[in-house]
This record gives sequence, C-alpha cells and structure tokens, in this order.
Amino acid sequence: MQTMAERLESLKAGIISAISLSLAFLITSLVNTMVLVQYFPTLASLYTNINFHWWLTGGIAGLSGFLFGVTYRYIIRTDNNTQLKSGAVLAFGLVRGLTQLNSTNIIPDLVQAGESIFWFAMGAIALDTAIQIRWVKPFPSTNDREQLN
Repeated sequence: MQTMAERLESLKAGIISAISLSLAFLITSLVNTMVLVQYFPTLASLYTNINFHWWLTGGIAGLSGFLFGVTYRYIIRTDNNTQLKSGAVLAFGLVRGLTQLNSTNIIPDLVQAGESIFWFAMGAIALDTAIQIRWVKPFPSTNDREQLN
C-alpha cells in the first residue's frame, strides 16, 4: 500500500510540473514571437507559428516537465538543500538547452538554452510550492525511511 501511495504522489508531482512547463513554454513562445523577434533581428529564428511543430514542441515540453517532476521529487526528498534543487534544475535545463546548439548563429541557441533553464526552474518552483502547501508529499529521505521501519 505504501508503494501505491508513493506512486500517486509522484504522479501528482509529474502532472504539476508538466502543467508548469507547458505554461512556461507558452510564455516563452509568446515572448520570443512578440518581443524578441520584433526588437532583435538576430533572433528571427525564434519566431514561431502555431503549427504542428509548435504543438509537438509543446507536447515534448509537457512530457519533459512530467519526467522532471517525478525525478525532482525523488532528488530533493525532505531535504532543504538549495544546491541540490538548483543542480536538478540546471541538469535538466542544460541537457535540453545544450542539445540545441547546432547553428552558425549561436545567439538564438543560447536564448533557447536559457529558456530551458527557465522552464525547469518554473517546474521546481511549482513543485516546491505544491509541497509547501501539502498538495504533494515529499519523498521521504533515507533517514526518514529508516525511522519508519
């Protein structure tokens, strides 16, 4: 029964993070198209239309958010270690962001790498808030598990 309860908490963490990353994706898409592209011609490649590719990218952002949420809950446990939290955000953000460095104009790629870190930071903030208001229970640390047994 304990395992099922932990799985449900991980599912909740994944859903909260998926929603958060999807919203962050929407925000960055709007900022890119309505602000950055308009004022910085170098960033013209960041312009997005709402088409199949945009929906696919948004779906991938949501799935990435779900996986981040489940993993983040296990990483942070009941600890309040800011280095651990920021390390998880940077690990996910940099893995996604650095894989996009492939063009001769590196500035738009760096903007997208920054977006990735922003997305996962938003996911972490949403999960930390959900844990604080007790929507999601943190995964017990090793010491907590030993005390339960």
